[in-house]
Amino acid sequence: MPKKNAIPNPLERRHLIERATPAEQSLRLADAYVAEGRSWEAIAFLVKADARDRLAALREEAEQAGDTFLVRELSRALRDDVPAERWRRVAAAAAAAGKERYAAQALRLAERAEGHS
Repeated sequence: MPKKNAIPNPLERRHLIERATPAEQSLRLADAYVAEGRSWEAIAFLVKADARDRLAALREEAEQAGDTFLVRELSRALRDDVPAERWRRVAAAAAAAGKERYAAQALRLAERAEGHS
C-alpha cells in the first residue's frame, strides 16, 4: 500500500487500478500524480473515484495548454463528445504555444466533429 501522498511503483499502480479502491484513496493517488505533473496517470484514479468535476477541470487545463491528446483522453474518460468549437480553441492554444502537431491534430478533430471526414 503506498504512503498517503506517494506515487506507487508501476506494479503497485496496476494492482490499484485493477482492484476495488476506495474513492478517497483513488483521489489521493490522483492528487499525487497531478502534483508531479503526471496528469495522464491520474486519469485512471479519477475515473475510479467518479470524480467527473476533477476530470473536467483537468480537461480545461489541457485545453488551455493546447494538449490535444490529453484533451482527447480526458474526454474519453468523461464519455463526452468534444464539439468542433472546443477543438478549435485547443488548436489555437496549441498554435500559440508552438505545438504545431497538436494544433494540426486538433483541427482534424474539429473537422471530424463537424462531420467532415
